[in-house]
Amino acid sequence: MSYAVSVRTLCEFAARRGDLDLRFHLGPSAQEGMLGHRIVTARRADHYLKEIPLQAQHGALTVRGRADGFDPESRRLEEIKTYRGRLRDMPASHSALHWAQARVYGHLMCRKLNLNTIELALVYFNVATGRETIRSQECKAADLEDHFNALCGRFLAWALQEIEHRRQRDAALQALQLPFEGFRDGQRTLAKAVYRGLRDRTHHAIQAPTGIGKTMGTLFPALKAMSEQKLDKLFFLTAKTPGRKVALHALQALQGPRLMPLRVLELAAREHACEHPDKQCNGQSCPLARGFYDRLEGAREQALKEGMLDRAALRRHALRHDICPYHLGAELVPWCDLVVGDYSYYFDVGATLHAQTVVQEWRTAVLVDEAHNLVERARAMYSATLRQQDVRALLRLLPAAPRAAFGRRRTGTEAPASAKPVPEQVPLWLEAGPHDVQADTAQPAGLRNALDSLARNWQKLIAGQAGAQPAQAAPPEPLLQSLRQAAGALSDHLEQADDSTHDEALRLYFEVQHFLRMAESFGPHSLFETTAFHQSAGGDGFHECSIRNVVPAPFLEPRFQAAHACVLFSATLQPKAFYADVLGLPESTAWLDVATPFSAEQLQVRVAGGISTRYADRQASLAPMVELIAAQYARKPGNYLVFASSFDYLHRLAEAFADRHPSIALWVQSREMDEAARADFLARFDASGRGIGFAVLGGVFAEGIDLPGDRLIGAFIATLGLPQVNPRNEALKQCLEASFAGCGYDYAYLYPGLRKVVQAAGRIIRTPQDAGVVYLMDDRYNRPAVRRLLPAWWRIEQARAAPRPAPELPLPPVLSAAQGQADESARHARGAA
Repeated sequence: MSYAVSVRTLCEFAARRGDLDLRFHLGPSAQEGMLGHRIVTARRADHYLKEIPLQAQHGALTVRGRADGFDPESRRLEEIKTYRGRLRDMPASHSALHWAQARVYGHLMCRKLNLNTIELALVYFNVATGRETIRSQECKAADLEDHFNALCGRFLAWALQEIEHRRQRDAALQALQLPFEGFRDGQRTLAKAVYRGLRDRTHHAIQAPTGIGKTMGTLFPALKAMSEQKLDKLFFLTAKTPGRKVALHALQALQGPRLMPLRVLELAAREHACEHPDKQCNGQSCPLARGFYDRLEGAREQALKEGMLDRAALRRHALRHDICPYHLGAELVPWCDLVVGDYSYYFDVGATLHAQTVVQEWRTAVLVDEAHNLVERARAMYSATLRQQDVRALLRLLPAAPRAAFGRRRTGTEAPASAKPVPEQVPLWLEAGPHDVQADTAQPAGLRNALDSLARNWQKLIAGQAGAQPAQAAPPEPLLQSLRQAAGALSDHLEQADDSTHDEALRLYFEVQHFLRMAESFGPHSLFETTAFHQSAGGDGFHECSIRNVVPAPFLEPRFQAAHACVLFSATLQPKAFYADVLGLPESTAWLDVATPFSAEQLQVRVAGGISTRYADRQASLAPMVELIAAQYARKPGNYLVFASSFDYLHRLAEAFADRHPSIALWVQSREMDEAARADFLARFDASGRGIGFAVLGGVFAEGIDLPGDRLIGAFIATLGLPQVNPRNEALKQCLEASFAGCGYDYAYLYPGLRKVVQAAGRIIRTPQDAGVVYLMDDRYNRPAVRRLLPAWWRIEQARAAPRPAPELPLPPVLSAAQGQADESARHARGAA
């Protein structure tokens, strides 16, 4: 059996040594890197060869890759690297890796053409100046072969181990059995669709009711198909942390007491995995980056023996070897079978899982949990915002510029005179000029000059503006040109920044780079918006400009195409056209609506048609909703959830209820709740307890939580969940209308609102034994257009009017032992409001 490895993976595995150092990689984006390669190769002669596929065998190892360029007349093979900043600041570990790759490609080329010698050249292309720096050396084929054999020898033992792991993994997956007696109702239908989709390489969008076990119903058939279809990787992607935990729990159940040879890796966000957030990611600053690659081999080998690498296990192995847990996780991705992580790891702009899938040519299956969330998450990924106050904050930290650098003060729109003119940069978007091979000696403009220029162009943009402005066709070019110059200056500054400015400069650098990337791909799928804020009492105002993505389909389509098959599943994936249009699902996507295993008798759905929750009626709606909630609680005491459309509305309703019924325990969601606070909120829903939780519709407690049995017996939903009508949402509607004629209002308002309602109601029935009640508190639920978007199995009736006033209820016995519990809950609700 042969094991295939790319040149890049081989060299990164066997040739890297020294510190982890991200400073030199701050500059080019992936798009800039590809464009830089095209510019360099376009400057070469007509006989120059580009992207040459190369391959060689070393025992059971197949090494393959594509050389950037080769000149057959001079016998020079070029490895092109793009960068920003100063080349002399490149860490030695990076240079060593680059030469290792060039030498491997050199050996493969010598073998292909039967050459005795070859010239190897590292071509460093500065994306800010457009200049090349070339470092070359003449190499003998015999020396390159020795180098290649040494690397392969170092990797071969690992490759043989990986071959054996793959054999054992596939055998174990073929024998895999459900850890239960059988499938739940509806779960078998879901599992069949997932298995067939991966078998037939067909994307699926599956709507399946809550409570049937969608996580196990997708993971189990995907693992069975993984061995049969020879898949390299399985990615299980979630929108929120609870989804990752549910997936890991399901995988532990599948593993059973005898752990099968399946390597599972959980990827957490950098801010959750970083041990030293106050330090920079290089060996001079962070002790876990110092000597990272020297200790990586031992950490990697020990970690992969464990198999189930959740966040805690990954941290344990990393700290045992004194290396960074976050970057250890990234290094383990190529060697793990199943990765559990956030959507962003595959669908974001620079998503590492997608990039490696493409580069390594993996056969990958992607499972997207609670896929309705992908719409808003993807919109955020491909949106960008710049804040004027961030520029000002960094300027305040920089030392004052010499007076001569600014010249005399001008008025109007004239640019200030400069005693030292700013050198003109050669940006990537300009047509490639003549072949310019020289040392990297261009001196970039100072950071303060670049930020001052940005501030001037920004000020022209917002002159006379107050509040939000209508969406514009595209970001103005003068602003973009200033941002490009600022990005280059920030990159140079970060190469030598001290601690007092580094964090502010780094944050602004990434914001500017992301904005520029989104500007390069600006189109009818996005809006350019500007907003000016003015502080009172004579304070300076501030301004934001943003590129807001509305239709992420053009960005997501390549992600779907790169996968062997994708399965999107959720309790709310209707209407089909909305998700297909906005997400860019292929036309060949198979759609399935799994029938509910629950009966209408399990869930009483009641519409309070005499209540209006429209914005103008909200104050008047509080009293009747309070009495409706209290009346239901009096009929059947237990645990309930009340959902409102905003925190303001939620807290007003909670305060009104606490004032009228202080003896009923209640607890309220706040705007900023960490994981511990969320856990405390959910812990209040004890099976033997009684009380009412108040939460925001569409928030963390409205989906993805599991409170079966008596832990939750009812919900009250105050509103249709429709987004507020304002200029921002109206611009969204108009953009959607332009892309999908006749659907603007439904796509912008109706469908997202009703989706949140169905998700919240889905918290009630989680098992075949559950029963409960849902109150839909708004007269618009009686409209046919709204009813059609609610689950077909719901049997909807009109709610009985609540008695007025409802009697005060005694404190439930289960809470009477907690002294002052009801009073404390009421005070909490009033304080939160």
